[in-house]
Amino acid sequence: MSHDSQFDGPHFEQRHGAYLISSDPSRLDLPYIREFLTKRAYWSKGVDWSLIEAALKHSLSLGVYDGAGGQVGFARIVTDYALFAYLRDVFIDEAHRGQGLGVQITRAALAHPRLSTVPSWMLATEDAHGVYEKVGFHPLEHPEWYMQRLGTTA
Repeated sequence: MSHDSQFDGPHFEQRHGAYLISSDPSRLDLPYIREFLTKRAYWSKGVDWSLIEAALKHSLSLGVYDGAGGQVGFARIVTDYALFAYLRDVFIDEAHRGQGLGVQITRAALAHPRLSTVPSWMLATEDAHGVYEKVGFHPLEHPEWYMQRLGTTA
């Protein structure tokens, strides 16, 4: 498949066969993203949509679109646009899996010109390690250096 990229000002686009990956926020199908993230994605099922919507406003998002222009995938990048990026909420609709779109949307995120200086990328996945290994992700070299704080009620 061909992988043609272009960056025209604020929007980055890349083709993967008949599919288009785009950072144009006006193309995002918010009802589709809402349904997938709040009802189907194991990592965000049941999360209040208003929280996800706020996160989208403060992130760089990529959509995957089929030949008819319908959205069939998504990825969100939390970043400072200089040194760090966290890839999250990556999904490809079940009907379009098996065509390399998960790898390609990850490659598109890594290739985005606004993120060209970012040396440190992270992500978390329960079941797609093989997808991300294809583009250079690997387990933490020093997991003992990392900490997390989960939400509390206090």
